[in-house]
Amino acid sequence: MNRLEIKQFLDEKADLYNCLGFIDNDPVSIPHRYTKKQDIEIAGFLASTIAWGRRDLILQKANQLMELMDDAPYDFLINATGDDWSRFGTFYYRTFQPVDALYFLKALRNIYVEYPDMESVFAKGVNAGGVKAAINYFRELFFSWSPPERTKKHYANVMKGSAGKRVNMFLRWMVRNDGKGVDFGIWKSISPNELYLPLDVHSGNVARRLGILNRKQSDWKAVEEVTAVLREFDPDDPVKYDFALFGLGVNERF
Repeated sequence: MNRLEIKQFLDEKADLYNCLGFIDNDPVSIPHRYTKKQDIEIAGFLASTIAWGRRDLILQKANQLMELMDDAPYDFLINATGDDWSRFGTFYYRTFQPVDALYFLKALRNIYVEYPDMESVFAKGVNAGGVKAAINYFRELFFSWSPPERTKKHYANVMKGSAGKRVNMFLRWMVRNDGKGVDFGIWKSISPNELYLPLDVHSGNVARRLGILNRKQSDWKAVEEVTAVLREFDPDDPVKYDFALFGLGVNERF
């Protein structure tokens, strides 16, 4: 296929998978439990943080995490006392252990004490140098409360070349608003045209097979390479193609 045919093919697949039916079996279903902005942010951030491996297990553990917060994440974080934190002492998902969960929750609490929402933090970073800078800006703030060294691996360091799949997915959820009901579009300080593809094994393999990604490593340089092509396909909303690339890889074994 030539570039025009690839674009048309991906447009069709994006329309196919970017629909309400996508939600139920995807981690985006976790923030869809809520309507309050801060609840959506917290649920989305935590669900995306553990979004690797089998999707059924991701959903099981992410739902468990919400229930441990009394299904009211923002209210829980703001009002939790010493005894409340103890309930996370047995929470784990793969390498995300209780010590990591507790740090993540308490760091989010610290952020909400200082800022009205997570968007405000990312907005500062965007103003300083775009989405990549915003990802790093949030990371530096998030890990400014003496985290265990092991916990740092659970938030990508894009400045050291990580693809940042999970944080880019979280940003897609918060920023994109195409009216189709999957992504929330509750953040207005970042434009969808600034987003980067949440590159993972599936989307990377499909992109390489289509010839829109040549780099073999799935790192930040690969993210920039494939996103540049997707911006040619749709300058206003390049990351809509995440639905197409992911759907082709997972559902169609493309």
